[in-house]
Amino acid sequence: MLPITIGIAIGIIVSFQTAVNSRLRHFIGSPYQASFVSFAIGTFFLGAMTLATQHTLLVAPHLIATQPWWLWIGGLLGVIFLTANILLFPHIGAVQTAIMPILGQVVMGSIIDNFGWFHADRQPLTLTKVIGLLLALAGILITVALPDLLRRREHRQLATEKTAGNPLIWRLIGVFTGALGATQTTINGRLGLVLHSAVHAAFISFLIGTIGLLVIVLIVNHGFKEVRRATGHGKPWWLWIGGVLGAIFVLGNAYLAPIIGTGQTVVFALLGQITGGLLVDQLGLLGAQRKPVIPVQLLGLVVLISGVVLIRLF
Repeated sequence: MLPITIGIAIGIIVSFQTAVNSRLRHFIGSPYQASFVSFAIGTFFLGAMTLATQHTLLVAPHLIATQPWWLWIGGLLGVIFLTANILLFPHIGAVQTAIMPILGQVVMGSIIDNFGWFHADRQPLTLTKVIGLLLALAGILITVALPDLLRRREHRQLATEKTAGNPLIWRLIGVFTGALGATQTTINGRLGLVLHSAVHAAFISFLIGTIGLLVIVLIVNHGFKEVRRATGHGKPWWLWIGGVLGAIFVLGNAYLAPIIGTGQTVVFALLGQITGGLLVDQLGLLGAQRKPVIPVQLLGLVVLISGVVLIRLF
């Protein structure tokens, strides 16, 4: 029961992080600079936790020499996942930008568990688990996508959002980046086992991700001048906690993946993320625009929970 609680809790936390980072990006203007700020703060937070628990930030040289190369790329996968989501929006619209990576996460998480990739413990798929996964995906679609379609029909806007480029290619990219997100969860979990510390693993992941974002910002924005826009009188203090919330999410994933598998970790976190997102929308938390929850979203949540129960209990 504790792993389920942790998985849902970190999902709720990351939904709050999304709201915070969205507000930070509103002030800064550049999504890449906002993401860098968030990653950098998360790195300092996890660095402090690592020093407090492990008394060092370094990794033993023999581990770097003897462990597989992919053990160290979790942070880069996180940056690719984050950057791709920013790039997807103008090509496939808001709803598909949310849905396609989720599809990739759930499918890849199940594949990793079934075949034991990246040194994960094998958890073979059963018919009941497959049904549970399909229910979970259906619940996500009902909760996230269906309300938007209903609103468009109500306003007679049945045409899709204006997009650029071939949408099929961008949809596939969305699914692929979601798969990278699930892979990152597995890799960070394995790194935590190797280092005997999920905190240390999360720190390394965030540090590498921060370096990757630094390179992107220097290439795209040529500096950090816009960051000052988020400082000064009238700016809420919580603009700067997104990195801490994201760090807790990555830490929770690194802790859970070796215990319950990548697939279940992803699904439980998604349940928490969608629940938290509905809460943020309903109450207009953290500067978000209020969007009252409609009955069909609650129905989708029930379907999602039903899928989670099948996945976990059977």
